[in-house]
Amino acid sequence: MSGAGAQMEMARIAGGDLESSLRAGERSLHTEGDLRAGRRWFDTAYRAAQHRGDGEAMALAALGLGGLWVHEHRTSADAATVRVRQRHALSLADPASLPALRLRARLTGEEDYRNGGHSATLAMVAQARRAGDPVALAEALSLAHHCVLGPGHEALRRRLAQELIEVASISGRHGDLLMGLLWRTVDAFTEGDPHVERRLEELRALLARRDHLAVSFVLSAIEVMLSIRRGRLDEAETLAAACAARGAAAGDADAVGWYQAQLGTIRWYQGRAAELVPVLTELVGSPDLSAMDNSTFAGLAVAAASAGDRHLASAMLARLRGQDLADLPRSSTWLMSMYGVVETAHLLADTETSAQAYALLAPFAHLPVIVSLGVACLGSVRHCLGVASLTAGDLDRAVEHLRAAVQGNLAIGHRPAVVLSRARLGQALALRDGPRDEEAHRQLAFAAQDAEALGMTVPGGGGRGFTARPFSGRRTTAARCRRRGEQWVVELGGRTVVVDHSVGMRHLAELLANPGYEIPAADLASGPRDRDAESARESDQPVLDEAAKRTYKQRLSRLAEEIEEHEAMNDLERAAAVRAERDWLVAELTSAAGLGGRGRRLAGDDERARIAVGKAIRRALNRISEADPVLGGELRATVHTGLLCSYKPG
Repeated sequence: MSGAGAQMEMARIAGGDLESSLRAGERSLHTEGDLRAGRRWFDTAYRAAQHRGDGEAMALAALGLGGLWVHEHRTSADAATVRVRQRHALSLADPASLPALRLRARLTGEEDYRNGGHSATLAMVAQARRAGDPVALAEALSLAHHCVLGPGHEALRRRLAQELIEVASISGRHGDLLMGLLWRTVDAFTEGDPHVERRLEELRALLARRDHLAVSFVLSAIEVMLSIRRGRLDEAETLAAACAARGAAAGDADAVGWYQAQLGTIRWYQGRAAELVPVLTELVGSPDLSAMDNSTFAGLAVAAASAGDRHLASAMLARLRGQDLADLPRSSTWLMSMYGVVETAHLLADTETSAQAYALLAPFAHLPVIVSLGVACLGSVRHCLGVASLTAGDLDRAVEHLRAAVQGNLAIGHRPAVVLSRARLGQALALRDGPRDEEAHRQLAFAAQDAEALGMTVPGGGGRGFTARPFSGRRTTAARCRRRGEQWVVELGGRTVVVDHSVGMRHLAELLANPGYEIPAADLASGPRDRDAESARESDQPVLDEAAKRTYKQRLSRLAEEIEEHEAMNDLERAAAVRAERDWLVAELTSAAGLGGRGRRLAGDDERARIAVGKAIRRALNRISEADPVLGGELRATVHTGLLCSYKPG
């Protein structure tokens, strides 16, 4: 029931139909999975029960207000209201009654979750078993499972999920079986179970027979994660938007946070993490995020480091570390947070943080980095261990972990993660065994080929933490690129590479000639405009296309003549169109916007230019990496593509 019908029904219930409100709440929550409707019904029921002085009904309504998950009420005010109602109802209920038992389990589960514990909730599971009520036991089992979603509790989670499935056969509630199967499916993903698709298919089939909004929201999030694993990044982004809409329809507080986690994962593999700085800066302060979720800080740290904002990246890393990185709560997003810590420390060359993160992650090397309930996946934990080892300069250990990461990512079918681990492995081998090492070349070539096929840009490129050594410490000089006939000569730090001419090399030369400046991809795609291209390539100064400005001014003179002609012929429509072009040119010359005063383009043109220029530059970088993996890795770390492209050394 929804819309005007639901409002009329609630108005009738407010008049005194308490039993109907409780039944509607149960149906919405446990049968339909409509969290928002369930909260409305149970709120109405609680008020009616309080008005009547019916303690048992107050207990049932207060219990329903808690919802299906823990920590559904995110703001302090909402959470406090529900908690006060539940405690008040519990104080009025018979301590030996089943509603009292269920309320104690709910309050205990919420408290354990907030404190990062689970022992008290497990004790409530034992009490529910002794009570012999399947509904109370099903709720306690699900709450307990939610409290142990962090790494290290795999065996316990399996037992809880299996018992919930068994109890659901006698509880009589559709939602209990769905929750049991969902938990079992999530567990299979978090453990890297090779049979996880079988679990997923059973859940899909059950939902196909009867939908449940809350569970199908989680299932849609898992589908996004699987799409990312397959390397279908554009498809995943479309699915993520649909998933967020489903979560909002269900009234799930995680809809926004999960969407950002998915989008962040997609942008990471696209090499576009820097674009997320503004939205993540706003999101970190949102009261809708879980109190146990620190992954947004980690995401902002990586995005800021990728954008070259060391201050913001360091600040977010410091916030995550707190007094001790080991104190970070081991929630369902802990592995993602640690992934962000490792990647940020790598980009900042923070060896101390990398060493601490390595020690904390080492016991979980066998696991994949799964976010929350299967929302996103960042590949094998082995990859994090390899990157942390690279940052610390332990190349033997880095190679060992990254080799294992490639295999682990292949095993779970995560193509983008395979690309990234292969690239890092190739770079580690080149640093350890020399830039001419055959295996290094082979791994880098595989990574480059797959990255191009998937439309990826390897995030972080070579990385600041381990490319520093071959370039004698800091990047104090910029790379240079000059044309020599049908070839290009690329020089950096005493290393020289000669590659054949290509469109991508022309774009790359433009960027290297303008270090630190952002150039629109559309400007690069349009090619040079009547200027001395050779001198621009040789110059260390930003390109200012005076020739283009002269061309614009000449065009302005011709446009003035055309306006007069069209007005004389009374062709006012054409005159207006030409006048619009004239106004546009005047604005361009006034603002000197774009490279050399070039014109802006429609969003569709910009997007096509982003894709074409990005692919061309990646191919050029691949050719450079094949000739010299170390120089190529350095350029991957400092050349950024997107709607705005740049070369940012140092």
